[in-house]
Amino acid sequence: MKHFISLFDCTRDEVLDLLSLADRLKRERRAGVVHPLLAGKSLGMIFTKSSTRTRVSFETGMYQLGGHALFLSSADIQLGRGETVADTARTLSRYLDAIMIRTYRHEDVLDLARYGSIPVINGLTDLQHPCQVLADLQTVAERKGRLEGLRLAYLGDGNNMANSLLHGCAKVGMDIAVATPAGYACDPGCVEEARSDAAKHGSRVVLTDDPDEAVAGADVVYTDTWVSMGQEQEKAERLAVFEPYRVDVRRMAMAAPDALFLHCLPAYRGYEVDADVIDGPQSVVFDEAENRLHAQKAVLVALLAGA
Repeated sequence: MKHFISLFDCTRDEVLDLLSLADRLKRERRAGVVHPLLAGKSLGMIFTKSSTRTRVSFETGMYQLGGHALFLSSADIQLGRGETVADTARTLSRYLDAIMIRTYRHEDVLDLARYGSIPVINGLTDLQHPCQVLADLQTVAERKGRLEGLRLAYLGDGNNMANSLLHGCAKVGMDIAVATPAGYACDPGCVEEARSDAAKHGSRVVLTDDPDEAVAGADVVYTDTWVSMGQEQEKAERLAVFEPYRVDVRRMAMAAPDALFLHCLPAYRGYEVDADVIDGPQSVVFDEAENRLHAQKAVLVALLAGA
């Protein structure tokens, strides 16, 4: 694994190995084991989108692994003032051991990998969010003891989260049902890739506009904000369109009795999810948020320490 850009690019074994490594790093960290696996290594973190979990988890993860993280906002580097992605990639490759980028255009991540000579990690783009889904899979496996054969329901916008959940579930043999309103479907390329993996690993991909159909009997119920960064001007329209897709107590009761509720955060109670659900006993959103740290540490170690 040279880069971590999309879960579709990984083999099934690579994903499972990352999850196993994340579990071990988490367990040993809690036991007081020190992991100086990336001593002397530097990670450049490029942000053109603001962040809480991505910045703190990557920066803390590099520190815990003995390395160093540099925060590079678009206001502070020449990339935000007209320098090409190619020139930025070539330059940073002379200084750093890896680059993590959280940005809008997925093509920028691909170009960093194409023109640079060091590993590139996709911290989020408008198309995909693979780091989050790796943490999601870790969280589900911790609670359920397995991934293969489970069923995840995603309700809401067919956005970067939905696209990467399609990839992640199909890769590990989980069924996934995605319910989106007309005009807000997942990326067709990501759907095709997920269906290809699902056929290999014995799982199903279901796309529907009916949230009740998607959630019926699900082991995991997942949603995301209806208004992502950069979509603020569409807020009123989006709130009206997505209102029927809210995850409330009634809808959670349609899932399996022991179903988990997941959300990548930040969450907006009263919109995509009711407070009774996200703050209720089936919610594991803060375990999920914590696992961003452990899952991303596993990615860093795999890319930079050859684990």
